[in-house]
Parts: sequence; C-alpha cells; structure tokens
Amino acid sequence: MKAGRYARFVDFRHQKWLWTIMDSYLLRKFIGSVFYAIALLMTVIVVFDISQNVQYFEDATFKQVVFDYYFNFIPYFINLFFPLFTFISVIWFTSKLSERNEIISFFNGGVSFYRFIVPYIVGAVMLCVFSMLMANFVIPGTNAKLNAFKDTYFHSKKMRSTETITQRNIHFKNSPNSYVYVQFWRKNINSGDQFTYEIFGKERMIFKLSAQRISYDSQRNRWHLNNYFIRSFDGDVEHFRSGNQLDTTFSFTTDDFTRTVQDANILNYRDLKKFIEVEQAKGSSLVKSYEIEQHRRVANPVSIIVMTLLGLCVAARKSQRGVGVHVFIGMALVFVFIFLQQVSTVFAVSESLSPAMAVWLPNLIYFCICIVMLLTIPK
Repeated sequence: MKAGRYARFVDFRHQKWLWTIMDSYLLRKFIGSVFYAIALLMTVIVVFDISQNVQYFEDATFKQVVFDYYFNFIPYFINLFFPLFTFISVIWFTSKLSERNEIISFFNGGVSFYRFIVPYIVGAVMLCVFSMLMANFVIPGTNAKLNAFKDTYFHSKKMRSTETITQRNIHFKNSPNSYVYVQFWRKNINSGDQFTYEIFGKERMIFKLSAQRISYDSQRNRWHLNNYFIRSFDGDVEHFRSGNQLDTTFSFTTDDFTRTVQDANILNYRDLKKFIEVEQAKGSSLVKSYEIEQHRRVANPVSIIVMTLLGLCVAARKSQRGVGVHVFIGMALVFVFIFLQQVSTVFAVSESLSPAMAVWLPNLIYFCICIVMLLTIPK
C-alpha cells in the first residue's frame, strides 16, 4: 500500500512538475514565433524608415548607415514593441494548436490546463529578463550612437544656416536659492531670448538679472547679455543698473537649456537614477517624465508576461471561425492596453497620478483581467 502511494506520488511529480518533451515543444514554438514576428515587422519598419529618411543618408556612407544608424535603430524598436510581438505570436501559434486539436491531445494525455501554461510562463519570463537587460543596459548605448548619427546627418541639415527654436519656456533651479528662466532657446547657436536670473534670500528676492538676449561664447567661456537690467537689494535699499552689453559667468551650462525627455534614453538604469536625483535638486519640470521613463523600463518588460497570459486565454478558446477571430479580439485588447498606457502617462505628467502608479496601472488592470479569464476558460 505504501509502495503504491509512493509510486503515485512519483508519477504526479513527473507529470505535473518535471520538464517534458511537450514543454520543450511549446517553448520552442513560443520563442521561435516571437522572433519570427520581430523579423517580419522590423523589416517593414526599416523599409518605411528608409523611404522617409533617404535624403539624410546622402552625405553618409553605406557602412555608416547600416552600422551607425540601423544597428542602433533596430534594438530600440524591437524592445519597444516586444509585448506586442509576444502577444501576436502567442495568439498565432496557440490558435494553430487549438485548430489542429493539439491542445485537446495534451489534455487527453492527462495534462491539466494550468500545467499546460507552464512553458508559456517560462518563455515569457525569459523574454522579460532579456527585454529588461536590453532596456536598462544595452539600448541606452545604442540610443547615444543613434543620436550622434542624427545630430551629424539629420539635425545639421535641418538647422544649417537657421536659428531654429529648440526649447520654449525653460525653468530650472540652478542652486538652492537661485532660479533661471529663458523664453526661447536656440541650440544650434547657443542663444536664448528673454533671460531671467533670480536669487532669493530667506524671505524675499535679493537679486534679479534680466536680458533681452543671452548667448554663450565657447572660446572665452563666458556668457554675453544684450539689453540687460539688474535689480538688487541692500537691506531695504533697492539698486538699479542697466546697459546694452554685459559679459559674465554663471554656474549653469548650455546643456541645462536643452534638457528633454529624450536625455533619459541614453542613460543606463544606475545613471538614470542619479540623473533624476540631480534634476530633482534643480527643480526641473521634467522630473516626472524622467521618473516615468525609469518605471517604464521595468513595467514594459513585465507586460510581456501579462500579454502572454492574455494571448493564451484568447487563443485557447477554439473558434469555428478560425485564427482571424482570435487575432481581431486580441488586437482590440492590445489597443485598449496602449490607450490606457497613454492616458495614465498624461495623468502622471499632470500630477494626478504618481509616475509609478501611472506606468504600472495598465499592467495591474490587465493582470486582473487575465486572472478572471484563466478561471473562466474551458479546461
């Protein structure tokens, strides 16, 4: 009797938990389908990109276009659409399994539905870890190289011999008690309009410098002000001073006027964390956007697991109308997911939601949907 119970226990372990040929088959199908979908969709994206940007490649060699541009362009878009690639792949090959009654064959062999999804989870976790490493340590480097290529061959062509406004209404905290404002900034000539520099004491402003225009002289490492006006306080006595030209120095640099959300894209996870701390100390208005990027680098890979479960729940239901119905339902759910991501991000920037909640909320909502679908799916 004891021997019989032990035999059934061993059989249960082998059937339910140990890796089997079925698991290897499903995992191979899963991973293969994902990278096949990536190859097809990236081919389309590259063709469209070439047709739109071919005029910017005239001054670059074929080697530079391939290795300096597209080898750095492709990883970003692969990682960006990884959840979508995964979802489409799961829908496609699982629907095929269902259509050929292979899933029923697995169940008839004594495999439960929850045991059936184990290779899907393993594959999703593998892709999640891969995507997370790409997002935090590989893609920042490729983005830096891609930006360098664009600055050389794209932006220089657009901005050559022009004074293009690149930033508007820039505010930042230069030190614990000083603030800087520029209404318009032109990156290509390192110049801005309607400049203001203010210093505050314990209770009120003690110094204010305004200028109609500010520009940076890189040869002399000095700032040049046009039509400036200085207002300062010595106790209760107020002093005024104005003039046409003034050369001076400041502790800020031209980079402080050109900060954008894209600046975070070239920093790995550790550098991004330090960068956010510095920008918070400066009182930058872009801190929320940087924090969203930081959380997104983790939440987007985790959404691969959510999309895998969602695709499996949709595709495992056999339909008389074939794969097309599964793909249609799945794409509708994905578009709603993307819509939620965009809406929650807007709420985070407007400070209605914290950046962490805004980024993770779509994953949490869809994970709950997946749990409900898993519990109600025919098994």
